[in-house]
Amino acid sequence: MPATDPDPHALELAETAAAAFRDAHGEEPEGLWAAPGRVNLIGEHTDYNDGFVMPFALPFYAAVAASRAEEWSFHSTYGNGETVRATELDGVEGWAAYLAGTAWALNESGFLVGPARIALHSDVPVGGGLSSSAAVECAVLIALADLYGHEIDRGEAARIAQKAENEYVGAPTGVLDQSASLLCEAGHVMFMDCRDLSREQVPFDLAAEGLAMLVVDTQAPHRHADGEYAARRADCEEAARQLGVASLRDAPRHAKLDDDQLNKRMHHVVTENDRVLKTVEILRTGRVAGIGDLLTASHVSLRDDYEVSSVELDTAVDAAIGAGALGARMTGGGFGGSAIALVEAAAAGKVEDAVISAAAQAGLPVPRVFVARAAQGAHRVR
Repeated sequence: MPATDPDPHALELAETAAAAFRDAHGEEPEGLWAAPGRVNLIGEHTDYNDGFVMPFALPFYAAVAASRAEEWSFHSTYGNGETVRATELDGVEGWAAYLAGTAWALNESGFLVGPARIALHSDVPVGGGLSSSAAVECAVLIALADLYGHEIDRGEAARIAQKAENEYVGAPTGVLDQSASLLCEAGHVMFMDCRDLSREQVPFDLAAEGLAMLVVDTQAPHRHADGEYAARRADCEEAARQLGVASLRDAPRHAKLDDDQLNKRMHHVVTENDRVLKTVEILRTGRVAGIGDLLTASHVSLRDDYEVSSVELDTAVDAAIGAGALGARMTGGGFGGSAIALVEAAAAGKVEDAVISAAAQAGLPVPRVFVARAAQGAHRVR
């Protein structure tokens, strides 16, 4: 059933997807669905270590128009409006792999779906570390589930979408991105335990406290499927093996390993989980300004212990804090992508100017800066 109150922007994007569907197939789609990108407030590289995360959905969406069909057809408004057709789901490559992989993962998980025509339109920044791929997967998943009559628990759906990214696309990500896209609620940040997927929607009303959250897309490409991300995950698995625990979620607070690199990876995960727990305690009291130092400490840990930051991200974070931000950190997997800065609303323009100026002085790409709001999770819009 359509959502009672679909996000107006999601509906606008979905109408563009519907127009693309009509142009490609000469008929109306059976329905329209949308799923958002996300920002992770805090809790980075903890998801695949069975830890804690706190994402919220962004008002940027991947929207799909879809109908059941005799063969698979994937159409995108990207570039010249390419259409990829397939009789089987195996071997689909490029952007269409995220769509085909989601259908494959549904079938592999016992939720059988047949062929469909799918047209995609998205405004989630690609390569910005804001989960553009997860948004596509989740939009396609809820569309196919609706079309083929499956009711899937959203937590289980997140695991299925993660399976598509891990096993079909080949990116060794955790379950954070898909969970955020499917489960976040407007006006809230989601505190989630990645071990059992239990979750709490915590009110996140920045405006009420005179605050704003800036997102800084550094325009430095963010790629999850590269070897560096996989290497960090392998480090964590080896550290857990040496400690004799199931995951670094279970690492003793003051554990020490002989290998310096593994020790640093473990230290980040342990301290980051602690920062998440402290953040949720503060947010439950409605004192959002109190989380600033935790955000900055998270960035320092990601930069120094986990070594996933970049010159673009460090420049943005340092400039934001220098201009008066209450706290700032990289968000997402790292190696490029985006940063966030918690600011007093009245100072947002000053901080934005400082970030852009610092990038220019360093000879870096001009970042895209915008104010984020906690948006609605994946839903059917028509």
